Amino acid sequence: MLSRSSDTLWDIAAAEVCSRESRTDEEDAEEDAHFPTQRTVFFMGSKAGGKTTILLRFLDRDETAKPTLALEYTFGRRARGHNTPKDIAHLWELGGGISLSDLVQIPMTADNVSSLSVVLVLDLSKPNVLWETMERLLDSARSQVEKVCASHQKTGESRYGKQRVPRVLHKDYPDRELISPFPVPLLIVGSKFDIFQDFDSEKRKVICKTLRFIAHFYGASLIFTSSKSEATMSKSRSFVNQLAFGTERPKSISTDPSKPLAIPAGFDSLSQIGPPVTSDVDIGTLHAKNPLDLWKKVFERVFPPEERKELKDPAKDPQYNETLIDSIRAQKDQMWCKSYLEMKFPECHKE
Repeated sequence: MLSRSSDTLWDIAAAEVCSRESRTDEEDAEEDAHFPTQRTVFFMGSKAGGKTTILLRFLDRDETAKPTLALEYTFGRRARGHNTPKDIAHLWELGGGISLSDLVQIPMTADNVSSLSVVLVLDLSKPNVLWETMERLLDSARSQVEKVCASHQKTGESRYGKQRVPRVLHKDYPDRELISPFPVPLLIVGSKFDIFQDFDSEKRKVICKTLRFIAHFYGASLIFTSSKSEATMSKSRSFVNQLAFGTERPKSISTDPSKPLAIPAGFDSLSQIGPPVTSDVDIGTLHAKNPLDLWKKVFERVFPPEERKELKDPAKDPQYNETLIDSIRAQKDQMWCKSYLEMKFPECHKE
């Protein structure tokens, strides 16, 4: 764009804005092709559910997965072609299952929400904690995205770029008026299929139908994987690639409960999923507040949620045990308590 020497910086900036607003989508796409993109993918899900394994497979790293401590960051790069800048994917992983869900605010910010996507990994071998894990983590993530969006509306700022946040499904999306799409692209991964496939067939059917409903309700893609199956891990990598680098989305579909599910967003429907699986109760007697609540009540009749004490302090989590460090920490705590009592209550420590 040419400018007159008499133009001020504001004149040039205003003209550039007008020029960009008048461009067509094709012109935008042509210009974007010359610049690298940066996207953020946030992995969260079941504790020890296989998030790191999926992430390492996506990065093509031949490493042994280690427990994730709180929140970890890495990145991946991918060139679109010869002598072209590499696109960057910022990759965050939340450890600890639901115990550290408050940390979602760190990777989900105003600066990246327009290029953000979420991967929720659910351990299929532990169905009794599956619903709570899904519900707590998605609620935390949705709340953070809505908080970011609300702050922009309040200040009048706009950093969203071309992607609309919260996202809006196209008018032909199946059951568009009956579902509640997650505000950013979402991929749900059911891990440990190798254990799940040995479940009773009726229980497999309940889990499969429930996860299909959840994925469709949130406008998400759904796949089942096993670290022992190269075919399923390769498919998971393709789905993550699509989120991280904008590659073409896999189109193969599998809805057979005896096989690993693979259903891209928009390729399922309520009519294909059918009603919840119930054999011992009349659905009308469950007094559900909405369809999601109905599926929850039915699912938890088959897989009652576990009552467990939530571990607030990750330093006390058994998976992070370090004998030497823990021993030193215990000695330090004892010394601190002794010093505190001697200073505040000297009468208690008279010889």
